[in-house]
Amino acid sequence: MSIDTLDRESLGSLLSTQRAAYEDLRSRGLALDITRGKPSPAQLDLSHELLSLPGDGDYRSADGTDTRNYGGLEGLVELREIFSELLGVPVAQLLAQGNSSLTLMHDTLVWALLHGFPESSRPWAAEETVRFLCPVPGYDRHFTLLESFGIEMIPVDMREDGPDLDQVAGLVATDPTIKGMWLVPTYANPTGGVTSPEVAARLMAMPAAAPDFRLFWDNAYAVHHLSDEESAASDVLSVAAAGGHPDRVLIFASTSKITYAGAGVAFFGSSPANVAWFKSHLKFASIGPDKVNQLRHVRLFRDADGVRALMRRHRDLLAPKFDVVDEVLRDRLGPHDVATWTRPTGGYFVSLDVVDGTAARVVELAKGVGVALTPAGASFPYGKDPRDRNIRIAPSFPSVDDVRAAMEVLATCVLLAAAEKALA
Repeated sequence: MSIDTLDRESLGSLLSTQRAAYEDLRSRGLALDITRGKPSPAQLDLSHELLSLPGDGDYRSADGTDTRNYGGLEGLVELREIFSELLGVPVAQLLAQGNSSLTLMHDTLVWALLHGFPESSRPWAAEETVRFLCPVPGYDRHFTLLESFGIEMIPVDMREDGPDLDQVAGLVATDPTIKGMWLVPTYANPTGGVTSPEVAARLMAMPAAAPDFRLFWDNAYAVHHLSDEESAASDVLSVAAAGGHPDRVLIFASTSKITYAGAGVAFFGSSPANVAWFKSHLKFASIGPDKVNQLRHVRLFRDADGVRALMRRHRDLLAPKFDVVDEVLRDRLGPHDVATWTRPTGGYFVSLDVVDGTAARVVELAKGVGVALTPAGASFPYGKDPRDRNIRIAPSFPSVDDVRAAMEVLATCVLLAAAEKALA
């Protein structure tokens, strides 16, 4: 029965029941963590062959380059060819770099602040104010990166098909201090939403008061499907060109959740002008990426279909965990109408909205019985969820049994916090 329809006596009974369940959980000595989207050991084992690749004496790339030596700022062309197909970026406009796409985003921001983009009148840091639009709920590392540079953040609502276009277009068209916007277009963190072709087209065509406005297109989960309903990466560069703003979009991706999270390859893709700009600054920071690591990834993948096959094996490990999340939430919370949550077809997260004003309390309660959750508000700029309702669930790392145990705890804490508030 919905909690909104219960009288005070029934609410008191619900509160007592959940308190008893909570005390039972406290006695179990749990130590579970669903805070971050880390691949599980079983997922990492899928790429175990990397440890023996490229193999004794195998160090030359397809064009004969000795990967052990300096050079090759763009990265190995054969690896770029594989991810050109997967990311929808022409090979000549795709760079393969180090192990972290977050590092590439950081460096791009630093260079924009220090130098500006080609059409900038001056470096971003010389501007009195620099602002970014931040779809919410969104990726906390995007927000903390901006905060570290003193870039102001303006939240905009994230919908199932992408950011709220009316909000975005109205802000960007009238405010020249808005220099950029984050977007995880495929299986967004944490909602799992996918930006539709129609929304992407409008984002690329909308007028912007800042001539150097950039869309930071973080395609971290481009091939991370959880079902046969696979969302393909859109040819966003062609869409941007057709919209009259060929230099608007900057694409980032990596193999961090494809092979090894700490020893993968990151990618940067954009228009020819932006790639030239990126390389003009990169050349002072690097004489070339780790081409041996790139070669071993080429040997492991072989081609784009090899990546797809590997990701299907990831799906087999991940999908049951997401099924458990939905099952427990549906069984425990559904009858009481105290929460809504996403049912993603890809990515690494589930976004849970609880009763307004109780998310921080839920996280506190869960910690009290040994379950670590992402801090309430982490999916919002400055860590402040104005409604105090959103919690990000990351079920990838624990075992299926541990995911179930953690979700049972979470459900109890949601019900307990909701009953407390209803009776307050």
